[in-house]
Amino acid sequence: MAISRSGSRPEPDDGIGPPPAWAGVSAEAAVPDWAGGVSLGVAAWTGGEAKKSKKKRSTPPPRDTAMDPDADPESVARKILLDQLTGQARSRKELADKLAKRDVPDDVATRLLDRFEEVGLVDDAAFARMWISSRQPGKGLARRALAQELRRKGIDDEIAREALDEIDPDDEEEAARALVRKKLRSLRSVAPDVATRRLAGMLARKGYAPGLAYRVVREELRADPDESTEESW
Repeated sequence: MAISRSGSRPEPDDGIGPPPAWAGVSAEAAVPDWAGGVSLGVAAWTGGEAKKSKKKRSTPPPRDTAMDPDADPESVARKILLDQLTGQARSRKELADKLAKRDVPDDVATRLLDRFEEVGLVDDAAFARMWISSRQPGKGLARRALAQELRRKGIDDEIAREALDEIDPDDEEEAARALVRKKLRSLRSVAPDVATRRLAGMLARKGYAPGLAYRVVREELRADPDESTEESW
């Protein structure tokens, strides 16, 4: 226990002692409002905002008036579009469908989507290229499968065709070979004709033409470096 300056009664010794000189706080300074709270103290040092105690209610965030039932439809639609485009590109059809689900009037939706296209926030051509660049190497999809996905996204066939034309045929074939090599590891004990059908079927589901699929499968089976596999094939 420490003795108070007045000598009237002892004060509890918290073991911390007076603040150091570099802290810029005198021993007789008023107790800061964050004393005794770790999160409050950290916030005081870092300039951040501490988490509120469970006993205290935090101030609710400001209400988003743009989503009020009586809000202006254009304000509602604009917020929906901006939220949908945050961190991810989307096709015009995807955005139009989202606005329709929120009962945004057609004329308002069309006007805003046109405006978003003018400023480059909605660009189906750029979306198609982005989609292909992620799905073709990532999933090993061929042109036909990619075309089907773009159609479901509402991309115009001509726009999709221009984007698909940028795929290098050699890259597409190499993606097919990579798929076969990966799947082949799980088919070591399978009869050659069964393995051929399974591998060709897998490539067909990925959108590869039958001629390319069977040629790649046959070549990869013959080139398999595993000795036991060579004998079985």
